[in-house]
Amino acid sequence: MTTDDTRDTEPEQAESTTPEPPDEGELPTRADGSGSGAGTSDDHGEGFDESSKQDQLDEVRERAEGEELTSDHGVKISETDNSLKAGERGPTIMEDFHFREKMTQFDHESIPERVVHARGTGAHGYFQPYEDPELGDEYDGLEDLTKAKVLTNPDQKTPVFVRFSTVVGSRGSSDTVRDVRGFATKFYTEEGNWDLVGNNMPPFFIQDAMEFPDLVHAIKPEPDDAMPQASAAHDTFWDFASLKPEITHMIMWVLSGRALPRAYRMMQGFGVHTFRLVNDEGESVFVKFHWTPKLGTHQLVWDETTKLWGKDSDFNRKGLYDVIEEGYDPEWELGVQIFDEEQAEAFDFDILDPTKIVPETEVPVRPIGKMVLNETPDNFFAETEQVAFHPGNVVPGIDFSNDPLLQGRLFSYQDTQLNRFGSANWDEIPINQPIAERHNNQRAGFMRQEINEGKASYKPNSIDDDDPQEVPEAEGGYEHYAEKIDGKKIRNRSESFENHFTQARLFWNSMSEPEKDNIVDAAHFELGKVDRIEIRERMVYDLFNNVDHEFATRVAEGIGVDPPEEPGNEMPDHDREDPSLSMENRTPDTIETRKIAMLVDDGFDDEHVSAIRSALEEEGARVKIISRVLGEKSGVDGETVEPDQHHVAAASVSFDAVVVPGGSESVDAMHQQGDPKHFVAEAFKHYKPIAAIGEGAELFETVDLPETEIADDGDLVSDTGVVTCRNDNIDDFVEQFRDAIAAHRHWDRSPEAVPA
Repeated sequence: MTTDDTRDTEPEQAESTTPEPPDEGELPTRADGSGSGAGTSDDHGEGFDESSKQDQLDEVRERAEGEELTSDHGVKISETDNSLKAGERGPTIMEDFHFREKMTQFDHESIPERVVHARGTGAHGYFQPYEDPELGDEYDGLEDLTKAKVLTNPDQKTPVFVRFSTVVGSRGSSDTVRDVRGFATKFYTEEGNWDLVGNNMPPFFIQDAMEFPDLVHAIKPEPDDAMPQASAAHDTFWDFASLKPEITHMIMWVLSGRALPRAYRMMQGFGVHTFRLVNDEGESVFVKFHWTPKLGTHQLVWDETTKLWGKDSDFNRKGLYDVIEEGYDPEWELGVQIFDEEQAEAFDFDILDPTKIVPETEVPVRPIGKMVLNETPDNFFAETEQVAFHPGNVVPGIDFSNDPLLQGRLFSYQDTQLNRFGSANWDEIPINQPIAERHNNQRAGFMRQEINEGKASYKPNSIDDDDPQEVPEAEGGYEHYAEKIDGKKIRNRSESFENHFTQARLFWNSMSEPEKDNIVDAAHFELGKVDRIEIRERMVYDLFNNVDHEFATRVAEGIGVDPPEEPGNEMPDHDREDPSLSMENRTPDTIETRKIAMLVDDGFDDEHVSAIRSALEEEGARVKIISRVLGEKSGVDGETVEPDQHHVAAASVSFDAVVVPGGSESVDAMHQQGDPKHFVAEAFKHYKPIAAIGEGAELFETVDLPETEIADDGDLVSDTGVVTCRNDNIDDFVEQFRDAIAAHRHWDRSPEAVPA
């Protein structure tokens, strides 16, 4: 899916059936004919396809079903509940090797959590480039621009593992905090691993990696009291931000709904930096990478997220697992923005500045392939926690730019893996191993897994025929782009990095009115938590007032700061917009994977429940029956349903929409219960679609839904996403409700007075 300004229709995607493995996927043999000389990462099976990584992981999977209990060293264990003692009430004896082993494993079973991106989840899948003939004139392949087969071979499905994460919070924090989200993809390609390590927002906070420790120290819990957790709403972060004008553009994104994603499957991803593509002739162009979700880009609302912290703190993690386990395979389109040196020079920003984007109004995003996630991990620790990314993992045809933040990451990621795993051999952990063959002279180190044969572990050598051999570029050896570099060593920043407000204003101008309201409300919350008035004043006068005067005034009025009298001296005078930046332009006409709560009790209308459920599920929605207690519920005509959840465990914040079917006995029962009415009111407050048919509409009349029309006898009414029906036309009712769900949120309501 792409925005309307780049392409009117979504391209037909390549066939998802497993292709025949290409010739280049076959294992090479050694010159002496003895085979591949394979190490632990070399078993490709019959060929290279989307199953190759799972086939490799199968070699290390273990299931204890039907097996006998043993020690780590294979000794069968007869008793594991009691330690060895000198008498029933005597001291434990040191020779109890089973106790020592079991307790030692427990004491050492954690590893240091990531300093940032600690809270995350992941899934397996595959990436496949689109095929030119199937996409027609809309598609323009990359064969002439890069030699990276992973981006150009439409017959190849490359296995991937994707990890989504929050940035600031600890491993045990909530999923739905206001934060940037990590979007890291490990491609297990034929030519080695490629890690595209990005975020769900295209700019970044700072321009140089030297500033990164300061940024993280400022945004993390304050060091004197370790509060607050997973939040930027405190003095140290906004003190840092108020003194760094370069952060302004990113702050606009973080205050927007982009920082509150509805689900990982409804979240864009960006490579953030400018990279290079290099072709067989050694020619290069610049590239920006974009992931666009098939299901649209959607957000939660702030009140909703705060309630999810307590009621469903694993909301995003659980959502990813649930849709895959239920048979829905989330899909993203990979797109690229391509531009050359001449175009880069013509931009009014520097492409090496990571706080900037390349607007899609200037360089449209070109679709090149799709990614599908279709399998959840078998073991969270072994796969999701131990997966290790590094932006320096690239394959021939992909190279780096001189972005100073990217250059710093090329050092930092390798270094942080050494801290987390205590060894340079972190790449031998199964989830991190490449599928491509791996041969070099690294043969030792803590927790080495491979047993390397041969006498020589150095180059050059004559003992082992100088193996392993270097590979010429023409045969697939990696060569960096031959960029001409000439300059003096200097600690300075280019003047082209000094325009801090133009793109922040572009972002503000591109927002719809409800999105602007959300940004202002977010600023009120975040800065309202800042104790020092001088920090709040700097944010308003020095940063926000140089983005937009109205914006700065609205923020000031909510945080006890005198509004600025006139625009800031550095406020740009442009009124440019980019429609791709607004999430309201990224709402496809689909209800696939949306989670719908159907409220019932005994005496429900059988036809309503059956017809609504069937019609919505046929469109790909997931309908869940919610009742006061678990246990079978009976309809007026004798049909029964089994509730999926009951009121104690269910909450409207975990659903995308709510529907109340008819049935006088069922509705009368809900009239006597507070939870169903709260369910409806809270969903209304969060701008979600709600619907009721038959006697169900009577329940809506007892709930305060301001300025909302409810259907009278014989009517069908759809008003700001509230669909009510008093006639027997179920088909029209479902159609109206379906359209309301597809719209995601109904921002034209006024729910401020709703007591939920």
